[in-house]
Amino acid sequence: MIYESHSEEETKQIGINIGNGCKSGDIYCLIGDLGVGKTAFAKGLAEGLNISEPITSPTFTVVNEYEGRLPLYHFDVYRITDIDEMDEIGYEEYFFGDGVCLIEWADLIEDLIPDSALWIHIKKDLAKGENYREITISNKRTD
Repeated sequence: MIYESHSEEETKQIGINIGNGCKSGDIYCLIGDLGVGKTAFAKGLAEGLNISEPITSPTFTVVNEYEGRLPLYHFDVYRITDIDEMDEIGYEEYFFGDGVCLIEWADLIEDLIPDSALWIHIKKDLAKGENYREITISNKRTD
């Protein structure tokens, strides 16, 4: 599935729509360059899960937990230098728990990602405008 966004609000709305349909155990792998809109998407997904607290990227804490219709476990694994660090934070409890996982930079821990995960790629295309984003959702990692 491919979506087109022309603003941060549209990117957030796509996240809201996906969040509305989330179910326990869902894992979303979020891939995209810095500044592409991953946090806007994450805020939307959280809103779709009826989470009212502010959403921030967990760059230094690796995972933030939020309570809503379902728990949201928001990972940012950008700073993970050794995949074994994920064992130290108990990633399996999150991945195979009752909540929803959103993993930014998931390609860095691809070997740990279950086959059931959905991959969300957000890409800029400056030829289509400064705020244009192509958001591709698939059941496999693509570049």
